[in-house]
Amino acid sequence: MKILDRYILTTYLKTFFSVFIILMLIFILQTIWLYIKELAGKDLDIGIVFKFIFYFLPKLIPLVLPLTILLSSIMVFGSFAENYEFAAMKSTGISLQRAMKGLSVFIVGLGIVTFFFANNVIPWAEINSYNLRKNIAKLKPSMAIAEGQFNQIESTPYNIKVESKSGDNDQFLKNVTIHLKGSNRRTNAKTIKAKSGEFYFKESSGVLQLILYDGNYYEDLLPKELKSRNKKPFAKSTFDKYIINIDLSQMNDVDFNEKSYTDRYSMLNISGLDKALDSLIEYRQKEHESISKNLFQRSSISKYSKKIDLEKTNIDSVYKGNILDVFDTKKKSQLVDISSKAIVSAKQVLIQKTPRLKNDRINFNKHIISFHEKFALGFACIILFFVGAPLGALIRKGGIGLPMVIAILLFLTYHFIGIFATNSAKNGEFNPVLASWFSTLIMLPLGIYLTKRATADRGLFEVGNIIEPLKKVFNIKPKDSVDYKFLSAYSEEKLLNVISNYKALGHDEPIRYEAIKILNKNGKSLAALRDSGITIANSYDKSEKIISKYIYYSTFAIVLYSIGAVLLVLFFVFKNNKLPSVASVSLKVSLVSFFLYSLYYIKSLLKLFGFYKNLTKSVKQPSNVLLIIGLPLYFMAYPFLKVKIKEDLKQNCLDSLK
Repeated sequence: MKILDRYILTTYLKTFFSVFIILMLIFILQTIWLYIKELAGKDLDIGIVFKFIFYFLPKLIPLVLPLTILLSSIMVFGSFAENYEFAAMKSTGISLQRAMKGLSVFIVGLGIVTFFFANNVIPWAEINSYNLRKNIAKLKPSMAIAEGQFNQIESTPYNIKVESKSGDNDQFLKNVTIHLKGSNRRTNAKTIKAKSGEFYFKESSGVLQLILYDGNYYEDLLPKELKSRNKKPFAKSTFDKYIINIDLSQMNDVDFNEKSYTDRYSMLNISGLDKALDSLIEYRQKEHESISKNLFQRSSISKYSKKIDLEKTNIDSVYKGNILDVFDTKKKSQLVDISSKAIVSAKQVLIQKTPRLKNDRINFNKHIISFHEKFALGFACIILFFVGAPLGALIRKGGIGLPMVIAILLFLTYHFIGIFATNSAKNGEFNPVLASWFSTLIMLPLGIYLTKRATADRGLFEVGNIIEPLKKVFNIKPKDSVDYKFLSAYSEEKLLNVISNYKALGHDEPIRYEAIKILNKNGKSLAALRDSGITIANSYDKSEKIISKYIYYSTFAIVLYSIGAVLLVLFFVFKNNKLPSVASVSLKVSLVSFFLYSLYYIKSLLKLFGFYKNLTKSVKQPSNVLLIIGLPLYFMAYPFLKVKIKEDLKQNCLDSLK
């Protein structure tokens, strides 16, 4: 390994491990915060808590590692560019591509290691963390009961729902509903409803008491006669106090190493997922065949097809006419009646089977996504490096400030695109294979683009390639640009001399305007310039104030437009992720932002028209097309409007000086 490669690799590794440790600690704290309710108040051994955290660490890698690579790459290569280290390399004939060569080998190796990690370690961690959470939940039933939903207490037949919990150990319950399954394990045979309840436990007895107050007891009855069963009779009783004893002998004897769940899609490696997918495909085929046979039998087609005597009807085996014409009137009536009943029956079957088939499809898509995500994670690490490294070289900024902002924005874009795609794919709205790779594929062209520009030592964007064609469309004439930075070193007297005697000094006329702007910046007002002998029309003062107001209103309009656009995108994200309340709020705020934007846009237009009305000479106003485009696409129109009015203001000043 050459000295240059060793230096770059060492610098990168120092930053990489530092950033990785910091981000991992942040995400660990977030994990503890999320699952604190599962751990608190259960008298857990400190070893169990550390084991809980240890099992969750590998599951954080898909979040931490891509962000680490992206941030480290921007920081390291930005620092190289900021400290002119790349300039020194280029002076010796070493290109950016060559500088990245040694580090690229490391990143490719890291991508391969990441794949094996995702295939072996993460499934292992998922098995252990999931089972450990289940075992911890068994220790204290009150902690296993979530508010506002039905919860099955482990090792008991009780399915409990509570409105709210209170007390030091969540032992006091409000509005309790309890279901007990019948002998068929399908229907709820007993239902208990109480206004309040309490968990009470005596260590000596080993029995947990659920004491219910002021409630009702419902129990389904099963009569012998079938007609009576259809009426669904039940017995009802009321109580002031009702005690349910729960045996904790099995619940408290918890083996934290027990692994009852090992077949979830997130717990399987590549080979396990491959086998599971084959089984699911076979199961779906059998399920579809079973449903089709059921529908066929319910249609009674096989029954009546045997009664059709084709020889007597003198028709070909391929009959294209009305099938009812084959039968006599009596059979026609029977067939129509049977067909209508068969349709109703088929609808019932489909309605009954649809939720199950939908869940099966979601489960199948989850397995496919999990299969491809293991490969996509390794490739994402490589691609994000080729996004971060050239981006750092282009922005020429190291440290933790700007690189952190850029890295977080890019990573959030990458992450939310992935979440949006996978959630859509689970429901069958998006191809599950493409969904796993979607965010990575989005970043791929960005990585290629940035790498090419950084290698060619070009800027991040070439605005001229975009602006110049648009200037032609909107009839904005280009101006010859001259660098007047040297004027900033001139004294006040010298600047006044430039304004008065620009021709004698060999300068062009626009230099007078630039000299006036520098004098204004240094505290010399237009009134003071007039006192110094510089003739400036009073209309220029008013034009300058109008433009200042225009820029003020336009800035507000851009901010409101950006807020509205971001919230509108988030509305679709929240809606897709089944967060209707948050999506509704996002949409409402977005509409308010767009409404306020419209007001400020109108205000800015009024100032724009006022500016052109105030000019001493007739100047062509901005194109109406540009103003119309500005309402829905203000971020595109405003730069061109700003350029034009500044040029027109400059020309107004020069005209007033003549």
